[in-house]
Amino acid sequence: MSTAGVTRAYDRWAPIYDLVFGAVFRRGRSDAIVAAERVGGRIIEVGVGTGISLPQYARSSRIVAVDLSDAMLNKARARVREQHLSNVELVTVGDAENLQFADNSFDVVVAQYVVTACPHPERALDEFVRICRAGGEIIITTRVGAGQGLRGTIERTLMPLTSRLGFRTEFPWSRYEAWAAHRIDVHLLENRPLPPLGHFSLVRYQKISPEDHAR
Repeated sequence: MSTAGVTRAYDRWAPIYDLVFGAVFRRGRSDAIVAAERVGGRIIEVGVGTGISLPQYARSSRIVAVDLSDAMLNKARARVREQHLSNVELVTVGDAENLQFADNSFDVVVAQYVVTACPHPERALDEFVRICRAGGEIIITTRVGAGQGLRGTIERTLMPLTSRLGFRTEFPWSRYEAWAAHRIDVHLLENRPLPPLGHFSLVRYQKISPEDHAR
C-alpha cells in the first residue's frame, strides 16, 4: 500500500461510497460520535471521506475534517454548504500519517475506518496522539483481523486485492497492543466489538500527560 495508491482508490470510491458503505458503517459512525461528544470541544475527524458523519455532531462542537481524497472532500464540502454546518471550521486535504496541525490542537481525534487504510498505521496512530491534548481522547472505529485460524488465512489471502481497493483485511488487535506498549502517553479506555458480527470495533484511547504518567 502507498499513500498515492490509497488516494487513487478513494477518488474512485467517491461517487458511490455512501451507497456502498453508508449503511454498513452506520452503527460505528454513531457510536464514535456519541463517544466524541462526551468530551466535546474541538474535534478533528481524520479520514472524513464524503462527510457523511458531519451532520451528526452537535453544533456546540467545532469540527475539522481531513481526508486524502479531494474527490471525497468535494462531497463533504457540498454537505457542509447544503446543510449549513456552521460548526465545521475546515474541510481540507490531509495525510493521517503527517497531519499539518500543531501538537495538542484538539480535544478529540476521531478516525473512522481509517487506520487499516493507512500504508503505515502506527505512524497515523502516533500523529493522532501528537495532535490530541492531554486528557483528550482518540476514538477509532476499525476492522480487527483474526490474526490466526481460517479467518486469518482468508484475510491474508485477500490482502493483494483489498490493498488495491484502499484497505487492509489483515490487521489483528495485536498490532494495536504492540503500538500502545511502546507509548507511555496513552491509556486504553475501551475496545468494544460492534454489531452485527463483531468484525469491527470501537477503540478509545486517552492521552495521558507526563505528570499523570509519573503518578
